[in-house]
Amino acid sequence: MDPNQPVTENYANPKTCFFHVLFKAAALAFYILSALFIDNFVIIFVVTVLLAALDFWVVKNVSGRILVGLRWWNEINDLGESVWKFECLDQESMARMNKKDSWLFWWTLYLTAVAWIVFGIFSLIRLQADYLLVIGVCVTLSIANIIGFTKCKKDAKKQFQQFASQTLASRFSSTLSSAFSVV
Repeated sequence: MDPNQPVTENYANPKTCFFHVLFKAAALAFYILSALFIDNFVIIFVVTVLLAALDFWVVKNVSGRILVGLRWWNEINDLGESVWKFECLDQESMARMNKKDSWLFWWTLYLTAVAWIVFGIFSLIRLQADYLLVIGVCVTLSIANIIGFTKCKKDAKKQFQQFASQTLASRFSSTLSSAFSVV
């Protein structure tokens, strides 16, 4: 091995990465190829939406937790208001997350939504309103994950900053109190 060659990081969770990409690619590929081989809109709608829903579930409940250490969900409280809930690993665990896994997670999350939006533009240009319904569902699921994980990431950063501030403040006060107790 050449000592001057930089060490490249491998995927820490290749199976999770595979399934993270699989359902996205399957939904997009089925949608594209179905126009060539299938003449039944109902089949195209059901299979594409099913694959997009599987992608949504895998990203939200499995790959998000494993690849970036984040998880989100939405609840309705007693007042009927929507409340976002977030989970993240502790700061030490987050620092150990694999950069390549994280990169794959975020880029595929955004690129999939962009691809669906591009297909939506093509459907608008071709005046295919029925296909806009399929694309609308797929874009909605993709964007829901983007919003959920982006909010979760921001909440995690805020929690880390609050923890750091509290830790610093408690150390300062304990140092100060020990300095006065010695006198």
